[in-house]
Amino acid sequence: MIFHPKSKEGCSVVKVLTAILVISGLFLLWIGPGGAAEKAPQEIIDFVQGNLVKWGEDPVIVAAVKAQNEKGTTLEEIKALDEQWMATPGIADFMKPVLENECTQHLLTLQESAPYFAEIFVTDNQGALVAATNKTSDYWQGDEAKFTECYKDGEGELYFGDVEFDESTQSYLVQVSVPVKEEDKTIGVIVIGIDVDAFLNQ
Repeated sequence: MIFHPKSKEGCSVVKVLTAILVISGLFLLWIGPGGAAEKAPQEIIDFVQGNLVKWGEDPVIVAAVKAQNEKGTTLEEIKALDEQWMATPGIADFMKPVLENECTQHLLTLQESAPYFAEIFVTDNQGALVAATNKTSDYWQGDEAKFTECYKDGEGELYFGDVEFDESTQSYLVQVSVPVKEEDKTIGVIVIGIDVDAFLNQ
C-alpha cells in the first residue's frame, strides 16, 4: 500500500518516521559513534579489590611467573611464537607447555571455585603467556591494555576492562587484571574473565 504524503494517512506515516529518525539520532549522539562501552559493575570492582588481589601473591603463580622471567626470552622470540600461535587452529603440541603445566592446573582449580569465572590466564613481565585455562586468541598480551595498564612498568595496578560479549561462551564478560607481585615489585599479570550476569545473579 502506498500513502500519498499529503493525505491524512500519509501525514501520519511521515510524522511517525520523522519521530523515529529524531529519536534514533539523539540515541546515536548519546552513545557516540562506536556505541557506549559499559564499564565493570561496582559489585565486581569491590569483589576484585577485596578478594582477587591476593591471587597476585599466590605462591604457585608467583613461582611460575618468576621461572619464566628468568629464562630471558627475547621479545622477538615471543612475537614469533605469537604469530605461530595465532596461525594455528586447535591446540598444537607447542602450546601444551602453557596449557598443561602445574600453574594452569592451579588456575583451573581457582576457576572451578565459582561459576562466574570464565577464564584465567597469567603472563610474564613482557606479556607472554605463562599459563591459561583456555586457549587464548594470541600468545603475547604485551601490546594490550589488560597487560600494559596493569603491569605499569613494574609498578602494578588493578585494571578493569569494559563489559564485552564473548562469542565462545555466549555471555557478557569483563576482564580484570591483577598484578603478580614478588615482594613489592610487579613481575607479571593475572587476567580473569568474569561472567557479569552469573556474578550479579549468584
